[in-house]
Amino acid sequence: MNQKEISELRRRFRPEKSTVSRVYGCYVNGSSREIISYLDESLGNMPQEEAEKYLSLLKKSLSGALGKNLIDVVFSTAQVVDSDEHRLLSALRESALKDGEIRETFYRTVIDALDMGEENYLILLAHDAYDVPHRGKDGEIDPDGSDQVFSYIVCSVCPVKTCKMELGYFPGENEFHSCAAGQIVSLPELGFLFPAFDGRAANIYNALFYSRKADQIHQEFLDALFHTEPPMSAAEQKEAFQGALAGALEDACSLEVVQAIHGRLLEKIEANREDKEAEPLALSAGEIGGILRDCGVAEERAAAFQEQCVQAFGGAVLNPENLIDAKRFDVKTEQATISIDPAYSHLVRTRIIDGRKYLLIPAGEGVEVNGLSVELDPKTAGETERNP
Repeated sequence: MNQKEISELRRRFRPEKSTVSRVYGCYVNGSSREIISYLDESLGNMPQEEAEKYLSLLKKSLSGALGKNLIDVVFSTAQVVDSDEHRLLSALRESALKDGEIRETFYRTVIDALDMGEENYLILLAHDAYDVPHRGKDGEIDPDGSDQVFSYIVCSVCPVKTCKMELGYFPGENEFHSCAAGQIVSLPELGFLFPAFDGRAANIYNALFYSRKADQIHQEFLDALFHTEPPMSAAEQKEAFQGALAGALEDACSLEVVQAIHGRLLEKIEANREDKEAEPLALSAGEIGGILRDCGVAEERAAAFQEQCVQAFGGAVLNPENLIDAKRFDVKTEQATISIDPAYSHLVRTRIIDGRKYLLIPAGEGVEVNGLSVELDPKTAGETERNP
């Protein structure tokens, strides 16, 4: 799925747009793994504000960055033809969640596998049938024309937090009193969409998995529901990528090389973001090795990097957004950390002055220290300039 397709579905989760008529689920005791209560409610019979809350929780499971918070799950042909995991998801979808026995099987599959610690949580399920409007050759959507109906299920797993006793205002009494503690459903920790909405049509070979924390993807949940090879988290990918760079480049891993690699990957990320219909950005180890060569890295070191990537990632493609931080560029020493907008990372330079190594950043106007505007001493600056 691409960003445009995800956004199209996200717009469904409003009362006036959605065909979600009921929400299902169960409230689970995280420590005992027992179901405390079941949820089977009609959105039409509840206050609009409450219905909007449910739809908002479901919508949240379609948010975040592709390849980081939203991960494409791919089923094998054998799984689609005959497997318990695909059969269960398909049965949920085909029954529009109306079969209580199938829902119970799904709940138990999740509960028996999922590790949420001692925290209680809500499993929330909904089914939607989207009458997909036709898109013309000019790319414009015709709201009166339809190609097909996209039938799908969406699931959100939401932690339930216990609120502390608070002081609240009671208008009728014009006084402040203690408010009783309660339990609040938090934003989803994880969830999924099945089947995927690829090419604005159902793709039963794929599902879209959501994880609020990119470095905690709950592999036990993926194993139980999808039985597919769990992907490396964004944090694991970044660590493995940096390890491959350091191991292959060794003393050639200079600031200038890292700046160049970061800059090239950032260019690809920004170009991909501008194209809302583009698939999630993915590069092979060979393509990243080519970037290293373009940045002046010797052939043998670039080849060594590719070999280390194969060992770390296998044949998997890599998402550059998981390999670098596109929002900041940090340079750290034992004494200080310098954070720079990646667009200006090229301004950082290295110099040897009087036999010591220095990191230099041009200082223009508007220099601040702890939020206080300061002027740089021209005498000190002049002395630095005279050093060879």
